[in-house]
Amino acid sequence: MNIYKLERHGHLLMLKSFIEGGEGKAYPRLLLDTGSSYTIISQEILENIGCSPAIAQRRQRIITGSGYEIVPVVRLNKFHCLGKVIEGVEVLAHTLPYGTYVDGLLGMDFLNKFELEIRIHTGEIVIR
Repeated sequence: MNIYKLERHGHLLMLKSFIEGGEGKAYPRLLLDTGSSYTIISQEILENIGCSPAIAQRRQRIITGSGYEIVPVVRLNKFHCLGKVIEGVEVLAHTLPYGTYVDGLLGMDFLNKFELEIRIHTGEIVIR
């Protein structure tokens, strides 16, 4: 069992991750989002590591606060978060609103892979 301290921003919980593409690495700051079905990372970060959304082979329809959108699905070489490393994982590429203080969302597609407990009051997540 491992316990990870999350960064609190008001009522929101955030964490750092590590991603690797064909041309680089990045450390995106992600919002822990149990309301998101998918893990989403900003298009700009994905472009910078060589995972261009422009040449994505597949697209996914998602529901956002402003309606339905169709976004590129991008494959990462590595995704490291909460002590877990997944190779060849797919994430969605999406432009985040200007002034957003995160680089993406950590969604249920990642969280469902593990037995975990989110301790909202203490801002911790436990992974078994």
